[in-house]
Amino acid sequence: MSEAELGTRREFGTLADGTVIEAVAIGAGPLRAEVITWGAVIRDVRFEGVDHPLVLGFERLEDYVGQSPYFGATVGRFANRIARGRFKLDGEIHELPCNDGDNHLHGGPHGFGTRVWTIESLTQSSVLLKLVSADGDQGYPGEVTAECSYEVSADGTLIVSYSASTDRETVVNLAQHTYFNLDGAPTILDHKLQLAADAYLPVDSGYIPTGELKPVEGTPFDFRSLRVVRPEGAEATPPYDNNFCLAAHRRPEPAFAARLEGRDGTLSMELWTTEPGVQFYDGFQIAVTAPGLGGRTYPKHAGLCLEAQLWPDAPNQSDFPSATLKPGETYWQRTEFRFRA
Repeated sequence: MSEAELGTRREFGTLADGTVIEAVAIGAGPLRAEVITWGAVIRDVRFEGVDHPLVLGFERLEDYVGQSPYFGATVGRFANRIARGRFKLDGEIHELPCNDGDNHLHGGPHGFGTRVWTIESLTQSSVLLKLVSADGDQGYPGEVTAECSYEVSADGTLIVSYSASTDRETVVNLAQHTYFNLDGAPTILDHKLQLAADAYLPVDSGYIPTGELKPVEGTPFDFRSLRVVRPEGAEATPPYDNNFCLAAHRRPEPAFAARLEGRDGTLSMELWTTEPGVQFYDGFQIAVTAPGLGGRTYPKHAGLCLEAQLWPDAPNQSDFPSATLKPGETYWQRTEFRFRA
């Protein structure tokens, strides 16, 4: 992505119904990113002097539609899982489609990460996208208008801001689902990770939180100090797909949540967010056959996700930070990915 391309739009592909999907390039300082209107996906991220992409993505639209495990997507209306695809709100039971075994995942089979967003504004360093989700969409009550802003600052930070409003009481929880790989190795198992969380949420066999907050101390989930993803002395990692508890409530300004380094430590990324949780997923279920960016192959653990969000299954867990959004209120979060070399 050259300086001349920044702030420009190009055709990325066409859906089966004839809808044209666009790609936009944004950047500032040492950082460049490309975003597509399908799923408000972050398709590619590059850092000056680094010869490989920092994220997992595809070269073709058809591979996103046919195979993507939410590569770079904005997921919602409710990111993560809702147990048994149902929740009660204001005395009414709402039934949602189950697309992850017996549970509802990332807004359902036609969630925000598979929808066409419209470009509202575009500059060399930022893009604003919009999506209107109808009342009853995927079983959720209320018409929701969501906006997604991506901005690159001159110091190498990718800033993600989400906002949403509704005309009826509903639940909203959006998250950025980019898979990171900072050193270009086949897997991220030798990456170093730090998570600013003293507790995590244990899950059942369907990855639904049990309701318990468990201390990370003395467990393979202790990332309070920078350490390799694969536990020391272990032949394999646990299947990391858990929420790490950063705070009891959403914060008014972004706070430090995580640090990620590649094997050689030449490039790092810090995650700062307003959100009370971050879902650490180590990519153990990646199973794509299509070639990735630059023809790369993506085996299990090819990338990892750090999804800043509310806690999973929050609509069914009264002790978790609330996901309820009412008319007249505005859902808002800000998450920053600070890349440094």
